[in-house]
Amino acid sequence: MRWPLPALLAWAAAWALHAALCALGVSPWVAAALASALGVALALRAATPWRRRLIAAGFPVSLAASTLAVALPAWLWLLPLAMLALLYPLRSWRDAPLFPTPAGALTGLSGRLPLRPSACIVDAGCGLGDGLRELRREYPSSRLVGLEWSWPLRWVCALRCRFARVRRRDIWIADWSGFDMVYLFQRPESMPRAGVKAAAELRPGAWLASLEFEVPGLRPALVHGCADGRRLWLYQAPLRVAATDGTGGRP
Repeated sequence: MRWPLPALLAWAAAWALHAALCALGVSPWVAAALASALGVALALRAATPWRRRLIAAGFPVSLAASTLAVALPAWLWLLPLAMLALLYPLRSWRDAPLFPTPAGALTGLSGRLPLRPSACIVDAGCGLGDGLRELRREYPSSRLVGLEWSWPLRWVCALRCRFARVRRRDIWIADWSGFDMVYLFQRPESMPRAGVKAAAELRPGAWLASLEFEVPGLRPALVHGCADGRRLWLYQAPLRVAATDGTGGRP
C-alpha cells in the first residue's frame, strides 16, 4: 500500500478498537491502553523507523488532541495546518518530511569515495542543513550547495550553513548536471524518480548518494556502511542497471 495509507488504516483501526471497548463499558484508560498497543503492533510492520514511530504515535497523540479540543476554540486548530502549509508547500508533499541526516552518518565517506578538492556537491532537500554539515566535515574543500523548497527551512539552513550556498529550489526541477555529487535523504517512493533524473542529468563520473534508501533497478557502485547501521547507496554515472538474478545487484 502506498504511504500514507498504511498509517491511516492503522490509526483508524486503533480508534475503532477504542470506540468498541468504550461501548462495551470498558474503562477509558484500559481502552486507550489497548488501542495504543494495537497501534504499536501495526507500526512494527512499517518499512522504516520514522514510519513506525509515526504510526505508533498516531492514536495517543490524536486522543490527547481530541481531549484538549473540548477546551479550545475551533479556529485554533487551523494554526497547525497553517504552519504545516508554511513549512511544506503543496508541491513538496511527495517528498520526505523533515528527517535530518544523523550526526556522524557520513563518517569515513571521503576515505572510501575521494572527490577532487573543488568538487561541487549538492544536498537536494537540505532541510535545516544537517546533511550539509556532514558533507562539509567529509569534504572540507568542496563547494557545497543546498536546495530546499520550503522557504522557512531554507532560511534557517542558510543561517546554520554559511559555508554553503543555499537556494530555494524544487529539487526535481533544478538541473543536476553541474554537480559532482547529488546527496539525497528522501523517501523510498522518491527513489525511482531520483534514478530517472540522475540518469538523464548527471555527467559521466558524477555520483548519486542516497542515505538509507536504494534506487530500485540500479546497481550501486559502492555501499557505505554508516556508524548507526544505515547504508549510503552510491551510484556513479553512467548508472548501471541491476542484475536480474534476484540479488538486486547488491555487492
